[in-house]
Amino acid sequence: MVDYFSMVLANSVYPDDFPQQYRLAYVPESRQLVAEYELPTLDVVPAVREHRYVKTRDEITSTARPAKDIRERYTSVVTQVTLRTVHELFESDRTALVDTIVFNGVVDTSDPRTGQAVRPCLVTLRTTREQFTALNLAKVDPAACLQHLSASVSKRPEELAAVRPVLEFDMVDKRFIDEVDVLADLDERPNLLRLTPSDFESLIQNLFTKMGLDTKQTRASRDGGVDCVAFDQRPIFGGKVVIQAKRYRHTVDVSAVRDLYGTLQNEGASKGILVTTSGYGPTSYEFASGKPLELIDGANLLYLLAEHAQLKARIDPTELD
Repeated sequence: MVDYFSMVLANSVYPDDFPQQYRLAYVPESRQLVAEYELPTLDVVPAVREHRYVKTRDEITSTARPAKDIRERYTSVVTQVTLRTVHELFESDRTALVDTIVFNGVVDTSDPRTGQAVRPCLVTLRTTREQFTALNLAKVDPAACLQHLSASVSKRPEELAAVRPVLEFDMVDKRFIDEVDVLADLDERPNLLRLTPSDFESLIQNLFTKMGLDTKQTRASRDGGVDCVAFDQRPIFGGKVVIQAKRYRHTVDVSAVRDLYGTLQNEGASKGILVTTSGYGPTSYEFASGKPLELIDGANLLYLLAEHAQLKARIDPTELD
């Protein structure tokens, strides 16, 4: 999957000063393709608006492009490359193996204030095939279209003002990114699907505690999930968080996402988080779009456990057959 879509993007024709570097990952549990695409820097917009030959002086004069014009054109580049890339990925998937695409547009540059290398994300979105193919791209305004798709776009891309990706690329399960020797430590990594319901509940609660939330487990559910109320102590951005977990082998139904949203409203929480060992379908992402909901699939969960709990786990349903 990754090799195929890499060939698709490699055949996109852009001007020479466009980097056209990217990383791709495919998450089969949720039929989700994640693309981290490198955008051109502000230098791609010519600083000179026009050149004029002055016959009387036999010389060529230049007129600088206004700073506002440069900013507007660069923003247009960011939005158009985003829509074009997502379109090419969906359009090339003739057998519909991808239900959802996550796109993160980043810039590989240096911070002018420090001189240090940075890779800020300037645009991020998650969209489903149904949402995106309903668009008439020939007639949309790129910026308005991204707003319609609930994308986050930098307010000041020319200043490298970053937005938070809807999904960090490195949160995608490493087995879909790097070639690693998973057999070497296969027996040492716990299979989350073999945990008891109480162990799984404790695991999720401990994970979010290590991530800085003040968690309070309320009650266990029959399906091995956990209803957990947490509190983010940060001012302004913090608040009450409702966390639910689903230890599933198969795709989580959208009804679970709706239930979480209802719980969030009943609890008066500021955010709801649904964690699963499997994945989500496009209808779940569509329902969560624009709402204070975060869907963490199995690949994300494995990353968070390794990053915050120093636990290298795995999710292997074949052991249960």
